[in-house]
Amino acid sequence: MAAGFSLVGWNPFKRAYDAVLLAGLVLFLAAHLGAGFLMAPAGQHPSEIQLVIRASGAAAFSLLTIILCLGPLARLTPRALPLVYNRRHMGVACFLIALIHGALVILWYHGFSQFNAFVSLLVSNPRYDSPGGFPFESLGMAGLLILFVMAATSHDFWNAVLGPRLWKAVHMSVYAAYGLIIAHVMLGAAQGEKGLAQAALVAGSALLVAGLHIVAGRREAARDAAAAAEAEGWLDAGPATAIPDGRAVILVPPDGERIAVFREGAKIYAVANACRHQGGPLGEGRILDGCIVCPWHGFQYRPEDGSSPPPHAERIPTYPTRIISGRVLVHRLAQSPGTLLAPSLIGEAG
Repeated sequence: MAAGFSLVGWNPFKRAYDAVLLAGLVLFLAAHLGAGFLMAPAGQHPSEIQLVIRASGAAAFSLLTIILCLGPLARLTPRALPLVYNRRHMGVACFLIALIHGALVILWYHGFSQFNAFVSLLVSNPRYDSPGGFPFESLGMAGLLILFVMAATSHDFWNAVLGPRLWKAVHMSVYAAYGLIIAHVMLGAAQGEKGLAQAALVAGSALLVAGLHIVAGRREAARDAAAAAEAEGWLDAGPATAIPDGRAVILVPPDGERIAVFREGAKIYAVANACRHQGGPLGEGRILDGCIVCPWHGFQYRPEDGSSPPPHAERIPTYPTRIISGRVLVHRLAQSPGTLLAPSLIGEAG
């Protein structure tokens, strides 16, 4: 290692984290091996080495699935952040278990071939043009090579040498490795397994990873859009559907008067919060018969233009609104009292 870098910056949290990680892996392997013995048909118990091959492969795939779930989970809830803090330890452990799985496969199935074991792995099944008979072992080997590159460059030394952008690009290849391993397991199950339970579990894991990334990505996009809109003078009033029908939420700008954001069915309006009569909080009132009713003395205002219905002449300022990714944005600049503004509609593209 270069000067200034240590192999592992140990601290009590890292030790506890790795102890839990190791214990979890031991329990997983023990449970998988035990289930393999108990669930095997009578008189057809697989050999111990085959059980270890399956258990190590399942452990590596499960750990990689957990690793890929941590990123989106950390964006959805801060409770997952401590796990992300030491995620590289999980990555290295995943590679080591996958390496054990791959080494056992080569030794058990190709160690006694007339060819070199690695050559035998690649040439024993040459049906690369057959979708149903494709050599799934080569896909697993390709995924293992990617995991090796990631484990070998996981240290901060390589981050400094390669630079953050290139280092991140290298480690984003984990998704390619995950895809290769999914194909490896699915093809192996289709070609050699009697049941489809293993393939179903792998497909479910892939859907879980994809679903979490989609949900987290949409939330991040909504936050980014809201932040960009706020930079242009728009204030985030929260989800449109969180506003009770016929009621309002009160938006407090960093400066200026409070704003009452009302919902009437699918329509969203924003008006000044202060009633013209005695400054009553309109946002604590409700919409009745198409008019905002002040909770203090019952003064009424049309939400679309802030004007009282005839014969009254009171008027309050209105505010432009928009809905982006389901969130209500209100412009901080008030329109002149009585200005007619079209409502934003829930469900329409912002």
